[in-house]
Amino acid sequence: MSATTDPNIMNQPVLPPMPQPERRSLLGLSRDNVGQALREIGVPEKQVRMRVGQLWHWLYVRGVQQFSDMANVSRDLRTALEQNFEIARPEIVEEQISVDGTRKWLFRFPPRGAGRPVEIETVYIPEEGRGTLCVSSQVGCTLTCTFCHTGTQRLVRNLTEGEIVGQILTAREKLGDFPDIDTPAGAIVPSEGRLVSNVVMMGMGEPLYNFDNVKQALAVASDGDGLSLSKRRITLSTSGVVPMIGRTGDEMGVMLAISLHAVRDDLRDVLVPINKKYPLEELLAACRTYPGLSNARRITFEYVMLKGVNDSLADARELVRLLKGIPAKINLIPFNPWPGTEYECSDWDQIERFADLVNEAGYASPIRTPRGRDIFAACGQLKSESERMKKGDRLALAAAVAS
Repeated sequence: MSATTDPNIMNQPVLPPMPQPERRSLLGLSRDNVGQALREIGVPEKQVRMRVGQLWHWLYVRGVQQFSDMANVSRDLRTALEQNFEIARPEIVEEQISVDGTRKWLFRFPPRGAGRPVEIETVYIPEEGRGTLCVSSQVGCTLTCTFCHTGTQRLVRNLTEGEIVGQILTAREKLGDFPDIDTPAGAIVPSEGRLVSNVVMMGMGEPLYNFDNVKQALAVASDGDGLSLSKRRITLSTSGVVPMIGRTGDEMGVMLAISLHAVRDDLRDVLVPINKKYPLEELLAACRTYPGLSNARRITFEYVMLKGVNDSLADARELVRLLKGIPAKINLIPFNPWPGTEYECSDWDQIERFADLVNEAGYASPIRTPRGRDIFAACGQLKSESERMKKGDRLALAAAVAS
């Protein structure tokens, strides 16, 4: 009897293939942790520092996405790296480009305990002399700020340090901001210098509720031999997680922005509910002692303009009073509508009167011109596409943008 007809063989159960172990991402790791990862796959100790430097250069200066492209790394080591690690960036589900040049990417990441792949949005805002990337730190948010679309999406999970860094790498690649990569034809970008010159942690989520991963990601972003962004060009925005504000200054050393939006506790309790835990007095006290605070390193206070809610001249005068003695600037943000919101944007004349009063008090108070509204990429509008579609927002979105 031939082997193919042996009943003892034919009746053997077919076993499923053994699952492959998940490869660890090297993106976002510290130099020490990259070194330890190399030791674990047998790289001799005397070579570790050199190999870390090579990997760092290829990942963050050259922007490569495959170990096979690392030309000065030996073939055997490239094979070992490929077998044990990954340097995968987020999957781009969708890219949208606004009429004003703003770009928004919908990124997808692995579940990592969430049960299914997760999605976040990242926005690039080109301006004269700079290009700002608005980066997300969480999938969803717990803070439920009532004027913010992201706040209507429940928190799914924190992003890893590699997933945060991956947003920056992917944006730079898509814009042609790495050597040997061309900028897309017709793209609106700064006329000279870095195309991604500034990073703001103002996307989806509360960065200080993902402190360790955000801290590590920003350390990579500001590394002088890597992405090399000045800490003065990195801004972290918080809704007011008071106990973490001092640590942010001490351990990250980046610029701070406070999502303020109200000058009275009763109103801020509604607009920014974390205020019930950390009221204005505690928040502003933490700001006054922020490490490194000076006229050259001012705190930005963000203030969304809501018609008939927080936009009176009395509110403006109280804002000036509250911030007295804090080196600060105030960003006035015209409210950006989203489906289902009950808020309206303040009339433009009222926004200008509010700005005039604040400016007269000595605060630089630019009015942040809405960018990317036509692709739902403006401040307070970010939300993963699956959540948006789940709520059936598409038609309401068109109506909100048109209003």
